[in-house]
Amino acid sequence: MIRAVLGQTTWGIDAALPILVVILLASIGTGVLFLVSVVAYRRRRRPQYGLIAVAIGALWVRSVVGAGTVFDLVPMPAHHFISHSLDLLTAGIVLYAVYMYAPGSVTALEDR
Repeated sequence: MIRAVLGQTTWGIDAALPILVVILLASIGTGVLFLVSVVAYRRRRRPQYGLIAVAIGALWVRSVVGAGTVFDLVPMPAHHFISHSLDLLTAGIVLYAVYMYAPGSVTALEDR
């Protein structure tokens, strides 16, 4: 049974349906972006493209965890731990890629 849990209140399928639709659309959209980023990495073969693909992959996994929560496959505490850990991972990877591969950085100069 599909249900969303908020505190002690359990909502039925009517409340969970909009949440499920948004999560499924986000999962599909992020999955497409992930595939595009993997293709870009395979074409360019540069580390910064690989880092971006990993970051977008983490966002896709986050959407999958959200869907698992709506379907009662992932408990809410695990959902929060996994989702926020993936947020941190994504931000860290993007910041690392920007720092290491910015124009004029040592890594960017070696990458030529």
